Amino acid sequence: MTILSSSRFRRAVLCLGFLLPVFASAAPELKDTLEQRLAPCMSCHQVKDRNDAFFPRIAGKPAGYLYNQLLNFRDGRRQYPMMSYMVEQLPEAYLREIAQFYSEQHPPYPAPQPNSATPAMVERGRVLALHGDPAKKIPACVSCHGAQLTGVAPAIPGLIGLPRDYINAQFGAWKNKVRKAHAPDCMADVADRLSEADVAAVSGWLSLQPADAAARPATSLPEPLPLKCGGVPQ
Repeated sequence: MTILSSSRFRRAVLCLGFLLPVFASAAPELKDTLEQRLAPCMSCHQVKDRNDAFFPRIAGKPAGYLYNQLLNFRDGRRQYPMMSYMVEQLPEAYLREIAQFYSEQHPPYPAPQPNSATPAMVERGRVLALHGDPAKKIPACVSCHGAQLTGVAPAIPGLIGLPRDYINAQFGAWKNKVRKAHAPDCMADVADRLSEADVAAVSGWLSLQPADAAARPATSLPEPLPLKCGGVPQ
């Protein structure tokens, strides 16, 4: 091991003292903004062209809906360990701030992806989405999620732009009582009335619909909700 003389040691320390400000100035300054703090969320939910069953688009969803979902993960009504871990210690005021931030983001939608739904399935999905099935007491998707299926402020999400795998997974979670919402859980009731073939049809049709980048949630519905839904102001 080389031993520095006292004079050489002093010169080395002096040089290091000059270099430290250089190293410090080269490091990027991280401003304490909400966007910076939410970077971990963006690493999953804003990846370009992501199209899977696990990380849906949350940008542009109504703030009340996003806030309710954060509460659902925190309180165990929805099951995903990563999400539960990230929100379990956050105060409700901060959850509202996060929800508001994402509701104001509007990146472009990815193009619809082809899927294996047959023309007959797609037609059945279209009928269910636009007209429902009165014989099964299944309301039309548009009666809750808006005429353009872009959601309704403050608390009903849009359905356009969601991947088919994600839609299927969420219906499965409702049917299996894994996903829950504030009571009364209207989507659980709808899921129970849909057959597996109906779910495949709805997801097949929805995932093929192009999304307008300028689309925004509606501000109201022309008719009262067909079902009572917890977390949605009546």
